[in-house]
Amino acid sequence: MGKVAVGAAVVTAAAVCAAAALVVRHRMKCSGKWARAMAIVKDLEEKCVTPIVKLRQVADAMDVEMHAGLASEGGSKLKMLISFVDNLPTGDEEGLFYALDLGGTNFRVLRVHLGGKEKGVISQEFEEVSIPPHLMTGSSDGLFDFIASALAKFVASEPDGFLPPNGRQRELGFTFSFPVMQTSIASGTLIKWTKGFNIEDAVGEDVVAELTKSMERIGLDMRVAALVNDTIGTLAGGRFYHQGVIAAVILGTGTNAAYVERSHAIPKWHGLHPKSGEMVINMEWGNFRSSHLPLTEYDQALDAESLNPGEQIFEKLISGMYLGDIVRRALLKMAEEAEFFGDTVPPKLRVPFILRTPDMSAMHHDTSPDLKVVGNKLKDILEISNTSVKTRKVVVELCDIVASRGARLAAAGILGILKKIGRDTIKAGENSKSVIALDGGLFEHYTNFRTCLESTLKELLGDEAADTIVIEHSNDGSGIGAALLAASHSQYLAVEES
Repeated sequence: MGKVAVGAAVVTAAAVCAAAALVVRHRMKCSGKWARAMAIVKDLEEKCVTPIVKLRQVADAMDVEMHAGLASEGGSKLKMLISFVDNLPTGDEEGLFYALDLGGTNFRVLRVHLGGKEKGVISQEFEEVSIPPHLMTGSSDGLFDFIASALAKFVASEPDGFLPPNGRQRELGFTFSFPVMQTSIASGTLIKWTKGFNIEDAVGEDVVAELTKSMERIGLDMRVAALVNDTIGTLAGGRFYHQGVIAAVILGTGTNAAYVERSHAIPKWHGLHPKSGEMVINMEWGNFRSSHLPLTEYDQALDAESLNPGEQIFEKLISGMYLGDIVRRALLKMAEEAEFFGDTVPPKLRVPFILRTPDMSAMHHDTSPDLKVVGNKLKDILEISNTSVKTRKVVVELCDIVASRGARLAAAGILGILKKIGRDTIKAGENSKSVIALDGGLFEHYTNFRTCLESTLKELLGDEAADTIVIEHSNDGSGIGAALLAASHSQYLAVEES
């Protein structure tokens, strides 16, 4: 009897020891996986680091590339396109003007009633229209016919009493946010499509002529008075309200910058120098690249798999189209190599661009104690349930690493522009403020991104110089700006002035 009891006790003790060993092994395995996941996060953080010294190198490289792009066509990764806008709005513009803003999967038509210095923008109305996906990769006629018919419907809703005087055409500012080789204030040939558009028969064509043909086909009597991109529209919109505006930056789905340059500082400009002595330059800064940019394996993979490998490298680091996907790629590596979300890799995590930047922003701004927003986003978008608070904290950390790098690089880009035009330091006897108009959903809605950009620019400039630089949100500057440029380039201005 005693021997049986002892034997049973030995078996029980062995079972307990084995179970304990299993628990220890499981814990070690789990802690090993956690350590591996944390090593991936740490590696990302180290590769994304942007100390002030590196940011100054990026700003210097931007300045050098700007000079090269102004010296000759193709002299730089920055196109530094001459916009033919040499007279920005003064605030005196009057009348009813239209704008068409095409720059993504939606376009907007706007009507702006201007009342001059006294009244400013009296009223504005707009409509937003979604572009059916098949038209984004179809024919030029298909896209522009669709846009012209939406514009005609909008014109039909014009208030009574606003009919143009006999014999006069309505005038339109056309914001076209794709790379264009401008040939005059109201004509320009499309260089290439971006942002998911790929209409081959439009490349190399004058986009104003294409839109005009479509308007004529349906009997819409309207003249395109100015062809601009969203960044130049934002610059014009900002200048209408504040004469100190010297540059504009868009931080949205894509990114770009434009600024006011002295016409004598543009060696590739062979025309007559404008009376104003100034010319707005469309930088197309999304295409900037430099050995100083902190690239990771995720950026390289994203670029290699993109529609435009090797192009728009700066944009792929800082704009709303890509930030969420960089986070997704890091999470995927953690799931594959460290079982971060359990034994199996969540299938949704393999879907490119499934994690959008607005969702990343919502997670980054989550202040609830249990990070409920993060938990819900992981569950709703990636179908990852039952995540721990510990796991959610790591997701927020990834968002912070990627957003901070983007915001700090954007600030370095702005410093590059200020260096080029000599506004990065204080000149003796000068106390005027230089205003940079910023617009775009990323800047407007991603608060942590915006705050980081503003504080980094201040850090780069130093307190004294930072006091002379103002960053102003130019809400919907691109739409109003296009209408303002149509007004300042109206064919009837000479008639009214004579």
